Amino acid sequence: MTELRLGSCPDSWGVWFADDPRQTPWQRFLDELSGVGYRWLELGPYGYLPTDPARLADELASRELRVSAGTMHGYSGLHRSDAYPEILERTRAVAELTAAMGARDLVFVPVPGFRDDTTGDYLEAGTLDDDGWKTLVRSTNDLGRVLAEDYGVRLQFHHHADSYVETRPQVDRLLADTDPAYVSICLDTGHLAYAGGDAAQLIADHPDRIGYLHIKQMDPAIVARARAEDLAFGQAVALGASCEPPAGIPDIPSVVRALQERGTDTFVIVEQDMYPVAFDVPAPIAARTYAYLRDAGVGGTP
Repeated sequence: MTELRLGSCPDSWGVWFADDPRQTPWQRFLDELSGVGYRWLELGPYGYLPTDPARLADELASRELRVSAGTMHGYSGLHRSDAYPEILERTRAVAELTAAMGARDLVFVPVPGFRDDTTGDYLEAGTLDDDGWKTLVRSTNDLGRVLAEDYGVRLQFHHHADSYVETRPQVDRLLADTDPAYVSICLDTGHLAYAGGDAAQLIADHPDRIGYLHIKQMDPAIVARARAEDLAFGQAVALGASCEPPAGIPDIPSVVRALQERGTDTFVIVEQDMYPVAFDVPAPIAARTYAYLRDAGVGGTP
């Protein structure tokens, strides 16, 4: 049977940055994550959890947690050739920690994108010209090759709202232009719904390129408001765009069926965007989400 390994990540506890006093302290996050019943963990922003491999291994082992993937978060400049050296250097640190924890996937999250999450101001043009796209593809391929050859880790490119790979046509184009030997997609069900796409259909159309999955839902009323008012994604999140299942879109059972039908073991990581959020809010939501997803057919022993 197909194994859908259920886990979560710091984002579901309101963590977007390595260090922010408005974020849940990392010890509390790990305690609550384990207490809910999760056994798989994506690391989140590098530096939020301990980066010393021995210390992190001890902290996770004491809570019966294992790492599904590392997360490269906060560097979006793959479309700019001058940004690649710094991105590579920072990604190497994440990859080293990821490999040391026994994980074989690295989720690259291209944020911040072309808008300011707080003000909604456009920082760059909202689309790339041909040269920018070619640079994005070349840098993505090069980064994937380094991760595979130097660390034994696979690049999972996370399409994202307010980034240059957001819509279904943009995801299709990235998959067509990148090397399948080195690049897969981290399918985020919520971000794709936010951009008007169908996650189950994407799985069916590209069964061999979906290497990892973030599962979340979006409130369709807030999505419609964000489009009507041209809100940045961060502004939509502050309004509650990322909602607790099964209240939003996409339909979770259809996504689970698509994953089961393709017959590939997959990490399914809950990622409900909740920044900022009061410290006592995430754990009860996580517990209900965990129970819902287990009932929907996701989860099993490590």
